[in-house]
Amino acid sequence: MRTATDRLIKTYYDRFNARDVDGFLALLSPGVVHDISQGGSEKGRPAFRRFMLHMNDCYAEKVRNLAVMTSPDGSRAAAEFDLDGTYRRTDGKLPKAKGQRYRLRVGAFFVIRRGKIARVSNHYNMNDWLRQVGAR
Repeated sequence: MRTATDRLIKTYYDRFNARDVDGFLALLSPGVVHDISQGGSEKGRPAFRRFMLHMNDCYAEKVRNLAVMTSPDGSRAAAEFDLDGTYRRTDGKLPKAKGQRYRLRVGAFFVIRRGKIARVSNHYNMNDWLRQVGAR
């Protein structure tokens, strides 16, 4: 189970890096819960699809230096990585996008059920991101 979960999480980030939204969503359970850093929670693949399409419109991001840690039974996993990005299009009330580059340390936590990701919680330092894009 542990090896299968490690592969699942690594595939999740490979597809994220490839901007393969359909392939990315295929790894999620239909009722996936997505806990958004600095925000609320959304439920279901359609909500996650809207979130990812929005993110891909506003940001160009790549996961680097991925480390995956998995529970012995494979039901939970955590990932830590660097997120290298470019802020391409202004996102709502956030600072104006001007192609600013940034790098964040991100932590993510996963619940796995029947070989699919049932919950993902992402966490990063928003104040650091704001500083890097010139808002502070």
